[in-house]
Amino acid sequence: VLEQHGRSNRFGAWLRLGILAPGATVEAEAKQMAARADVVVVAVGFNPDTESEGADRTFGLPPGQDELIREIADTNKHTVVVITSGGSVDMNAWLDRVPAVLEVWYPGQEGGTALAEALFGSVNPSGRLPVTFERRWEDNPTHDSYYPEPGTKRIVYKEGIFVGYRGYERSQTKPLFPFGYGLSYTNFRYSNLAVHAITDPASSGPRYELSFDVQNTGKRAGAEVAQIYVHSKQATTPRPEKELKGFAKVRLEPGKTRRVNVALDERAFSYYDVTTKQWRAEPGQYELLVGHSSAQVELRYTLTYDGIRAR
Repeated sequence: VLEQHGRSNRFGAWLRLGILAPGATVEAEAKQMAARADVVVVAVGFNPDTESEGADRTFGLPPGQDELIREIADTNKHTVVVITSGGSVDMNAWLDRVPAVLEVWYPGQEGGTALAEALFGSVNPSGRLPVTFERRWEDNPTHDSYYPEPGTKRIVYKEGIFVGYRGYERSQTKPLFPFGYGLSYTNFRYSNLAVHAITDPASSGPRYELSFDVQNTGKRAGAEVAQIYVHSKQATTPRPEKELKGFAKVRLEPGKTRRVNVALDERAFSYYDVTTKQWRAEPGQYELLVGHSSAQVELRYTLTYDGIRAR
């Protein structure tokens, strides 16, 4: 096993070398304990030595961790994987073998308490991904322009505005977990979307209010993060397939329904015109999308926008 750590410090980058016999990644005693357990929690990921702002880490987990997950999951099908990291990792080697994965980022000294409360069900998770988790590093919109061009120190940001979920949708690449994704111990239903124009003398353009119902259809109290995206149906300049323009977090008891209201101003329909150096909202049809994530849209509404320069 050979690890390279490129974290910058006064000693420079360093290597860690270890010799391990094939099949010796997980000790037999650990497998025996896993077999007897009701549930196994496998904690994997990175630490300050293997991930920092000073250098890039690998997309794959550190050596031996994929094998650890696979062997424990083969021993006990009730294996939960908990990942400590600052971003997505390669999960292809084991994701289909485990029933649950929790991304805890770097949660701090109370992270263990928070994790236990979520796993034991005393807290119902309601977090949503603020980024897209790619299936492969090659799928990332920045992959081809992340490092300097050969023989130069020049980096061209070729992806432009098509970063994150915008880039995946442009290339029609299905991510592992989409932007805004997150699970709960309950379920939610969306319905009755309505859109109304708002009169606002202080605004330079039309304003709209979206209203819709969110119902907790499960047996647990929980919170849903409703996300509102805007899609320009006839843009004359390259624009993302959809853009997040609003969201609302709703806490509901089992069986309860709440009417949610989200306002959109002219900037929600605008793009930045690099020629005139100002924000512009083109006239035409726009589709308003409401749902659980960028990939799971539940409600749609098409409106015609007059097109006024945004402030």
